[in-house]
Amino acid sequence: MAKPKKQPRPKAVTPKGFRDYFGEEVTQRTEMLRTIAGVYHRYGFDALESSAVETVEALGKFLPDVDRPNEGVFAWQEFDEGGNGDWMALRYDLTAPLARVYAQHRNDLPTPYRRYAMGPVWRNEKPGPGRYRQFYQCDADTVGTASMAADAEICAMLSDTLETVGIPRGDYLVRVNNRKVLNGVLEAMGLGEDAAARDNVLRTIDKFDKVGQAGVRELLTKGRLDASGAFIDGVGLSDDQAEPVIAFLTSKAADTAGTLANLRAAVGNSKIGADGIAELEQIGALLDAGGYGSDRIEIDPSVVRGLGYYTGPVYEAELTFEIFDEKGRKRQFGSVSGGGRYDDLVKRFTGQEVPATGISIGVDRLLAALREKGRIGAQAQGPVVVTVMDRDRMADYQAMVAELRNAGIRAEVYLGNPKNFGNQLKYADKRNSPIAVIEGGDEKAGGIVQIKDLILGAKIAESATLEEWKERPSQFEVPRGDLVAKVREILDSQD
Repeated sequence: MAKPKKQPRPKAVTPKGFRDYFGEEVTQRTEMLRTIAGVYHRYGFDALESSAVETVEALGKFLPDVDRPNEGVFAWQEFDEGGNGDWMALRYDLTAPLARVYAQHRNDLPTPYRRYAMGPVWRNEKPGPGRYRQFYQCDADTVGTASMAADAEICAMLSDTLETVGIPRGDYLVRVNNRKVLNGVLEAMGLGEDAAARDNVLRTIDKFDKVGQAGVRELLTKGRLDASGAFIDGVGLSDDQAEPVIAFLTSKAADTAGTLANLRAAVGNSKIGADGIAELEQIGALLDAGGYGSDRIEIDPSVVRGLGYYTGPVYEAELTFEIFDEKGRKRQFGSVSGGGRYDDLVKRFTGQEVPATGISIGVDRLLAALREKGRIGAQAQGPVVVTVMDRDRMADYQAMVAELRNAGIRAEVYLGNPKNFGNQLKYADKRNSPIAVIEGGDEKAGGIVQIKDLILGAKIAESATLEEWKERPSQFEVPRGDLVAKVREILDSQD
C-alpha cells in the first residue's frame, strides 16, 4: 500500500502586492485617523462603516473593467445550483459603496447626507514599489445638494485637516478646477458629441503633469517622440482646434480674477463652460468669506487628474515641500488627497440625479508626509517593563504593573524566562521601552525599587564621558511607594 503523500508545509510569505503592518505603524495610522475624524465630526459629518464586500452589480460601471468582473477587483461568484449566483467583490474605493448605501437608505437619511468613512480598499492591479493591492482611504462626502457651498466646505475642511494633523500652512495647497469648464473647452474645439474624440482629448489632458504644454500640444496634433525615442501617435487635431485646450491648461494668473478671465476666453461662447466658471467664482467667494486665502486654497486649471470622472468642481491637495527621491534628487512631495463633484453616481440606482461631492485622503501618503516633517516619530515608544528577579514573587510585579496602568502609564511584566536578567533588558530595548523597573530580594526587603531610564542610558552610553555619566545617572533608587510618581517624572522628561 502506497504511503500517503506528505503535504508540503505552507510558505510563510505575504501574498504578492500585500504587506503586514506592525505595532507602531498601526498606532500611528490609528492616531492620525482619530485626529482626522475629529475635524470631520466638528464640521458636522457622521461616521459610516459599510460592508467591505459589494455586489459587482452595485459597483457597476465604476469597476476598472466591467467586462471582466474578476479583473481590477478581487471578485468571486456565489455558489448557486443553477450556476447563476451573484458576483461579489471587495470594495475598491469608499465612494461606490456610499452610492449604494444612500440609494438603499435614502428615505431614512437626512438630506443632504454628510458622512465620512475610513478603512481598507482592495484593487487587483499589478503591484509595484510603494503600490499595494490593499491600502487605506479616508473619505468625506456630502450627498443631496447641488450648492457650491458644499464644495467650498469640503475644500475648507481638507485645509483644516492637513493643518490639524501637522502639515503647516505654506507646506500644502488645495487646488480647485471644474469639469464643466473643460466641457466648455471641448465645445469650443468643435468636437460636439464625438465621444471618441472627446475621450482622446481627455486622456491627453491627463498627461499634462508629465509632458507639459508642448507635449500636450504635440499629442493633440501630430504626435511626439517620448523619452525612449518611441513615436506616440497624436489625436490628429489641427493647431486651431488644440489651442483652446492649451489656453485652458495655462490660464492660471496672478489672482483669481485674472484666472477666471482667462478661462472665459478659453471657453468662448459655451454655456456649460460659463456655468463652470460661475461655480468656481462662487467657491472662491465662499472661501474668501471663511478666511481661506490663496495661500491655502486656489483656483488652478492645471488640476486635470480626475476630470474624466467628475461632473463639476475637482479638488487636489498637494504638499509643496521638497524631499529627496531614491536617486537623491529634490522633488516636491506631491498629492495626498483628491476629490470633486460626481452627480451621476447615485442615479444608477434611483434613476434620478442626486448631486454629491467629496474627497478621499491617501492615508499612507499622508503618514509618509508627516514622517518627513518630523510630526510622527520614526519609532513609537514601548511600554514600561517591570523585570522579574524572583519568579515566586510574580504577584508583586503584577501589582506594580496594575498601579502604573491605573495611572494611565503603558506597562507590562516580562513574561519570558527570567533566569538571565540581561535578556530582560535586551527585550526592553527591542520593545523600545523607556523605563525598566527592578525589584530584587534586597530591594523588596528595603522597601525600594530601582528604576532604569533606558532612553537616557542609551544616550549616555553613546557619547558621555565617565565624569558626565557619574553626574547624570540613568538608574534611580526610590521608595516603593514613589514608583508611579518617579516613572511619570522620567516619562515627562523624555518627551
